[in-house]
This record gives sequence, structure tokens and C-alpha cells, in this order.
Amino acid sequence: MRRKLYDDLLKWKDSEDRKPLIVEGARQVGKTYLIKEFGQNEYNNVVYINCHNNSDIKNIFTQDLNIERILQIFEAYSHKRIIAGKTLIFIDEIQEIPHAIESLKYFCENAREQHVIVAGSLLGIINRSSESYPVGKVNILRLYPMTFEEFLWAKGEKELSEAIINLDWEFVNIFRIKLEEYLRQYYYVGGMPEVVLHFTTRNDINKVRSIQRDILTTYHNDFAKHAGSETQRIRLVWNSIPSQLCKENKKFIYGAVKKGSRAREFELAIQWLIDAGLVYKVHRCKKPDMPLKIYEDFDAFKLYLLDVGLLGALSGASAMQMLANNNIFKEFRGSFTENYVLQQLYANKISYIYYYSKDHSTMEIDYLIQYAERIIPIEVKAEENVKSKSLSQFVNKEFAYLNMKALRCSMKPYIDQGWLENIPLYSINGYFKNNYDE
Repeated sequence: MRRKLYDDLLKWKDSEDRKPLIVEGARQVGKTYLIKEFGQNEYNNVVYINCHNNSDIKNIFTQDLNIERILQIFEAYSHKRIIAGKTLIFIDEIQEIPHAIESLKYFCENAREQHVIVAGSLLGIINRSSESYPVGKVNILRLYPMTFEEFLWAKGEKELSEAIINLDWEFVNIFRIKLEEYLRQYYYVGGMPEVVLHFTTRNDINKVRSIQRDILTTYHNDFAKHAGSETQRIRLVWNSIPSQLCKENKKFIYGAVKKGSRAREFELAIQWLIDAGLVYKVHRCKKPDMPLKIYEDFDAFKLYLLDVGLLGALSGASAMQMLANNNIFKEFRGSFTENYVLQQLYANKISYIYYYSKDHSTMEIDYLIQYAERIIPIEVKAEENVKSKSLSQFVNKEFAYLNMKALRCSMKPYIDQGWLENIPLYSINGYFKNNYDE
């Protein structure tokens, strides 16, 4: 399946300043598949080294980190000749062998001509020691679950995806109903590649939840494998996220995880989930001014899941609730939509993301992002009902001196109102690619 990160891999391959590349990401977001496909398409051959439960490979790196010796053994192991620039060396599950991570430093210093990509689950890489990690000697890319744009690619909707990316609003509006249907499918299926592949090739909606539950089980098993004494607290936080998001005020409440609990009891568990790439933490921002980081409120935050489809599976939401265009799922639809928008923002490399709320007031802005010299407030609406006083008050009254232009993401067609642009939810990726792409 086509992934946007493929273009970043091409840029890395052609870069004069290329270093060994680490492709990071949560478990099962498609790292191995993508890199293998890239290697097969762009190189004469691929030397694939899997570190998982591989004592032979472990011994290679524990002897010493002489790159010439390691390359010779790689050739013998793979039965392939390694030719600089023509061969991709792909080391998978590298987190299993800390010395393998350390070797990247020597690949950078002594064999820069070799094209080396390594992949590792954040669940394991977070446990790497500071001594072994090659700071400044590697390039890093992050792979997220598939975006809605990539979902359309998988559905074979090339023209529709191109219209979205090119912001061809006339064309987009013609196929509005179809796009809304695909978006509801994406809410249910999400962006985990195995799930998307099954859905797009077999169109079996009932099997979707089964695969998602298997992924959730895998994560639960990983908690025990990697988190030690924090395992139970991690599970409590993880399982509380759907109910936390269902609240009118989605601010994370420790007491909702376990009655009477305090921050200090769950801080490590939350950070572990963040480091593992399984949740996104969005802090409150006290003031919409540059840089947003200065005005970050560390005591107030919201937690979202890495994937909207997994959020549905963790919530127990049925296919009928998610796919039907009705109000059965009204109470939670807003939370799903916020999770969806946040997922697309991260995949589009928008990294400074906050929300705004005012003490002793109902005013709240779903997201604040910082891009170049702009602060952009974003309001998320699940349907076409876009009535909200908060955004107008925020932009036109409270902080009018900042001359901000707001975004509203909803099911309504595109419209530019001067102080506000309404972006259809299914066009988010195209909008950010055209306006905020690096």
C-alpha cells in the first residue's frame, strides 16, 4: 500500500548529507512493509537483517563494532553482495540489540557511502540506553498510522484523493456524499495497515474489529513485557481514555482512572504510553502567543489514541453506530472527530499542538497550532452544525490584536469567511499539504 513517507525515504536516499536512518513508530504501523517495498523498488538488492530472537545477529554486534567485519558477515548471512549505493541494508527490530543501535555511529563515521535503514518499535526503543544511542549520527523519520488520504489510495480512489490534495473544491463538492461515506468508514477502520488492507481487499467490515482487538491484545502484552512495575497503571490509563474523551470537558482527570488517585501515581504510566507512540498528549495553552511552548500548562491536558479505529475498538463501538449517518452515536462522535483531526495533524508533521480554555469560562478552542510566525486556532465539528460562540469570541474579540485566521473542520463544504476558513473534514490532509507542508 502506498504511504506518504515513501517520498521522504526517496529524499533521504538522494541526500548528500545522508546518515543511517532510523524509522520509528508504534507497533504495527507498517514500518517493515514500507522499508522492504522501498528497498525492492529503489535498489538492486536488499540485505535484510532481523534482530528479533536472533542470537547469531546479536553475536555479530557484541564482538566488536568494526564495520568492515560486520559488512562481511552481513554478506555471508544474506548470501548477497553489498555494493555501496546499490544495496539497501535493512536492520529490523533493532531495539532488541542495543549494540546494533550503537553501530549506527560507526556506519556514519566510517561507512557513510552505505545505505542503512533500521526500524524499531518505540515500545522497545524507549528502553535504549543513553550510552548506546548515536546522537547526531543518524537521520530519523516517524511513521504514523495511515492518514485518510492514504486510506483513499488503498481504496483505489486516485482521482478523488488528487482532488482533495489539489484543493479542487468544485470536484470535491460533486463527490461530497461519497467522501463523507469514506470518512465514516475511516472512523471505523482507522489507519493500521493490516486492518486497512483487509478491509480494502475483502470488504469484510465484521473482521475489522477482530483484527483491531488482536492489535490491542498485542499492546496489552507489550505493556507487561516492557513496562515492569508500571504495567497495571498503564492498563488503567489506557482503558480509561474512551470514557475520558466522552466527558463534555475532555481534560484528563486522574480520579477518573482510579478513585482518589493523584498525578504522581500515573505520571510515569502516561509518559510510557506517550513514548511508546500509543497516545497523544495535548496540553492546555494559557495564551495564544509566540511561542506557544512558553504558555504551556503542564497540569491540564487531554489524551488521545494513536488511531481512531483503535479508539473505536477500545470503546466497543459497533459498525452500525460508526457507519450509519444518524445520531445514535452523537455523544461520542465529537471525540472521534477530534481524535481523527489530531491524527492527521501529527501525520502532517504539525508538532506544536495545544488546546485553549479559559478558567471560569465555557470558552474552549479544540486545537492551537504554531506554524512559522502564525498561531492558528482550530475548531472541530463532527457534523454540519457549526454554531459556536467560542471561536468568534476568541479571534474577533478576546485576541483580536493578534490578527489570527481560524480554521474550522466540519462536514460543511469549503468556505472562506475572511477571519475563518471552513475545511471539510475529509480535506484536512490536502489543506495542510498545500498551506503548511515543510
